[in-house]
Amino acid sequence: MFETRSATTDDAALITAHRRAMFASMRAPNSASGPSPQDSVLDQMSRTFEPWVRDLIAAGKYIGWVAEDSGRVAGSAGLLILDWPPHPLDPASGKRAYLLNIFVEPEFRKRGLAHSLIERGLAEARQRHIRVVTLHSSDAGRRVYEKFGFHPTSEMLYVEP
Repeated sequence: MFETRSATTDDAALITAHRRAMFASMRAPNSASGPSPQDSVLDQMSRTFEPWVRDLIAAGKYIGWVAEDSGRVAGSAGLLILDWPPHPLDPASGKRAYLLNIFVEPEFRKRGLAHSLIERGLAEARQRHIRVVTLHSSDAGRRVYEKFGFHPTSEMLYVEP
C-alpha cells in the first residue's frame, strides 16, 4: 500500500533524481545502455534543477508528492503553479498549472501509482480553482494522460540554437 506525502525542500535531490531518470528513460529503445552524449546534458540539467525546485517548493509554487511503500520511495510528481494571462479557456484566472516530473520507480510500475499521482495533481489544481493544466508527455505516458482528458494542442516550441 502506497503512502503519499507532500514534498518538502528536503526532497529536492530525490525529485531531481526522478526527473533525470524520467528523461533518461525516454531515450530511443534501441540506444546503447552505456553513457551517451545526453548524459552530460542531463547532469547539467540536474545541477541546475535541484536548487531551482528547492526554491520553488519553499515559495509554494511547486507542489510535489512523494509516494512510499514500506518506507521505500516508489514515485513522485509535481504541480508547478504559473502566473498566466486570462485566456478564453479560463477568462477569470491569472494562473495555470503544469503537471510535471511524474515518475514511478520500475519495480513499482503497473500498480496504479502514476494514476494516483496524476489525480493528486489535478485535485490540487481544482482546489486552487485552476482550470487549465498542461503537461508534456512521453509516448509511454500519453494513454494514461488521455484517460484523464488531456489532449494534444496546437502549442509550438522554439529553442535558441
